[in-house]
This record gives sequence, C-alpha cells and structure tokens, in this order.
Amino acid sequence: MKMMKFTEAAPTAGLALSWRDFIPSLFSQKSRISLEEKLASFIGVDEVQIECSGTAALVVALEALKMLCDREYVVISAYTCPWVALAVIKAKLIPVLVDSQSEHFGYCEKSLKSVLNHQTLAVVHTHLAGRVSDVEKTITIAKSVGAYVIEDAAQSLGAKLHHKSLGTFGDIGFYSLGVGKGLTIFSGGVVVSGNEQIRDALRRVSNNLPRHYLLELRRAIELVAYYLLYRPVGMGLAFGRHLRNKLKRGNLIQAVGDDCSFDFPLHKVGAWRKMVGASAADRLPDFIAKTKKIAEKRLAQLTMIPSISVVLDAEGGEGVWPFFIVQMPSESMRDKVLERLWDKGLGVGRLFIHALKDYDYLAPYFENCKIPNAQIFASHTFIITNCIWLSERDFARICDVISEQVAHV
Repeated sequence: MKMMKFTEAAPTAGLALSWRDFIPSLFSQKSRISLEEKLASFIGVDEVQIECSGTAALVVALEALKMLCDREYVVISAYTCPWVALAVIKAKLIPVLVDSQSEHFGYCEKSLKSVLNHQTLAVVHTHLAGRVSDVEKTITIAKSVGAYVIEDAAQSLGAKLHHKSLGTFGDIGFYSLGVGKGLTIFSGGVVVSGNEQIRDALRRVSNNLPRHYLLELRRAIELVAYYLLYRPVGMGLAFGRHLRNKLKRGNLIQAVGDDCSFDFPLHKVGAWRKMVGASAADRLPDFIAKTKKIAEKRLAQLTMIPSISVVLDAEGGEGVWPFFIVQMPSESMRDKVLERLWDKGLGVGRLFIHALKDYDYLAPYFENCKIPNAQIFASHTFIITNCIWLSERDFARICDVISEQVAHV
C-alpha cells in the first residue's frame, strides 16, 4: 500500500536555508563579508545593526531617540502587529493609536494630524505584508510638530519606493529577520539610520545590551530546525499541527501568534547565526525576484474575482510579496472562506486577529480610542501565502472558494 505524504504550504514566503549556509567556505571571498556589510549594501545605507528581533530593533530605536529628545508619546497604527505596542511600552513610552484609512492599513491623515502635539517623540509608519504605504506623507505631517519618523519595514526587507529602499525614508528604519520574513536567522532584527547622531545613539543602546548564551544556543538550535522543517513535508509538523489544534479549540489569537508577552528578550546576537544569515543573504535578491514573478501571476487571478480587493503598493512602490492581504465585502463572507480553507494546509489564514485596542492585554492602554476603520479592516481581511511551493492547482482552488462566497454580492 502506497503511503500518502502530507504537505503544507508555509503561511508566508520565506527564504529556505541550504546546508551550505551552516558551513562557511574558507576559500570564498563572500564568506568573509559580514551580514552587516551585506545588508548595508542591499539596503543602500552606510551601516546596519543586527538585533535579536524586529521588536528589539524597535525598542533600541526608541531608546536611542529618548537620548536625543525629551518627549513621551509614540504614535502607532491601530492595525499592526501587537509587538509594536509592546515595544513602545517596554521603552517606558506612551503609545497613541491612529486609525487606518478606509479599506487600508495605512494612516488616516485626519486621524494622524489630530493626535500629534509637541510631546510626540515619534510616529511609527508601518509597511505591512511587503506592501509600500505612503511614508512621505507621514514624514511631512510628523515634521510639522518636530516628531521623528520610524519606518516599520519588518515584513518589507527589499521593498522600494521611487527605487529607494523602504526603511531609509524616515529617521530610523527597522526590519525583521524572523521566520517567514524573507531572510531569516530564526529570530533577528535590523535597524538603520541615515543620521550620524542617531546612529551613534543606536550604537550606544545596542552596546549596552547583555549577552544571553543559553537563549542564543536555543535560537541556534531553532535555526537548524528551520532548515530541516521549512519545506512542504516539514511544515505540517512545524506549523500545521499546531495551527489546527488551536483552531479546533477556537483559540484564534494563539493560532496566528498574537499571544504576545510583555516579557520579551533584549540581547546580543551570536556570530554563528550572523554567519548563517550572511551566507543566505547572497540568495535574497534572486528569491525576491522569483516570488515577485509568482505574485504577479497570482495577483492577476485574484483581481479577476469581483467584490474583493487586494492591498497594493502606494504610487511609486515596488513591494516584496511574502503573502497577499485580501479584503472581503463582509466579515461573514471572510469567515466562510476561512472555514473552508484555514485548516487545509494551503497557506490561507489571518494576519492579526484584532485591531490593537481589542486585545485583552492591550485594552487598558487604549480605552478611549476610536478606531472604526482599523476594526473593520481587521474583521474583513485574510491572507493568502505567496509561498513558492503552493501549486497552481491549489491557488486556483483558493480562488474558486473566494469566488463562490462573493457570487451573490
């Protein structure tokens, strides 16, 4: 009897590791170039700092700005990763929510202007899902009150606006090197700035972070596990089984990883993980080009479905494509699509379960915030992976399910 092999698409398109990444060649000139040097060249900046996560990179950025300016409010998007709010709170600053645009995660201009004042330290401008949002408008508004702009390009390493890398428009930019974010060292982050005074502050903050040898050993083991399991067969064990167990229990927040903690680590990243990342970084440009080509074909299929919308780039933007954000006409239609697809191993799911104020652990910080657009966006959207091993047949199956739900609209 032939045994059936279970395969699963990854929830996002991440760069797979090669066994060669773990064994540097002593005779290769490329192996002598550090991860920092390769990423600085790739992004187009003078230098980068590697931190232990994208969240840690944001904390370092905020701590650096606190050294330069005595203000306490940090503006963040009402629809973004909960870790952004936790980073602001970790830095002992006050997070201020701004509603999104209607049918988009980007800032509502009117809402943004209404919360800014001369106690605003920074505005965190978010580019979600590899999509390019209008950071130039945010900069103009923020500078009117003397606030810094931090670009959250955690999911957008390699994306550009007007042929310039995202993360380099604001005063500080940061990226994630977490699992599924393109290039990964399992858990890592990158922070950049074009301002020498800010860079000096970033260095001072980072240099004061401790080493955590046991946690670094754990991350190294997890990175090896990523190499072994980030493939069609391994994803069922690494991700799919956990997902389905949480869905059966109705625990959506744990299913998507939104069960965040205020107690997250800040420590230096070890040389070995950086070495693995430096080797993998050589393949990043080709990987981005390949996933972009796949995304263009899949996007054409999605845009043929009436009554839905797919979040796209702002004018002049050239995003990367880890996954698609799809918006349905109603929450009930979205939920019917997910009911049929979320547990099928096709890379269909939710990005964030709620707008930030609706998480129990964040609600006390945002009791009086009114963010209707962000709440509607959270309730109407779902994501589809752009994983390279999702077959054309399976993607067509996803489109058929969506089409059936909107057929009577």
